[in-house]
Amino acid sequence: MRRFLKATHEIGAIGMMGSLAACVVLATSATPDAPAQFAAVRHAVVLVHKFLYVPSLALALISGLIAIALTAAYRDAGWAWLKALTGISMFEGSLLTVVGPAKRAAVLAAEAAAGGGDPAALERALHTEWSGMWVMLAIATANVVLGVWRPRFMKHRD
Repeated sequence: MRRFLKATHEIGAIGMMGSLAACVVLATSATPDAPAQFAAVRHAVVLVHKFLYVPSLALALISGLIAIALTAAYRDAGWAWLKALTGISMFEGSLLTVVGPAKRAAVLAAEAAAGGGDPAALERALHTEWSGMWVMLAIATANVVLGVWRPRFMKHRD
């Protein structure tokens, strides 16, 4: 079971970070100057979040929490609890700073392609999403480093 949870956790982390990287590439591939193309790209970003990013993040978080619950060594390890705390924070933070703004940007981009929309609101949504993606990538990278390095934050009681 431990190996299954570890593999599931790693697959989730790979999917999460890969989907964010794909969104970064998509986000830089189109500009609001070409409204129809931009709207299509924004829709693609939302689909990546919906079908890859959020499920991968949930998979990594849930498998990590189950691993902590089932493994005594993880329950006593500060690095594992720090990963759990940042994982839970990433899930909530992603919904607020990545997924929500991406959906809002897709709606505003579609409105712009139809000849309307609010350019200032679109800019705010894009800024929030862009910043959120980079923060989530940084936290995810820190979690990988914690999982590999496994520093001691607590002294063992003898």
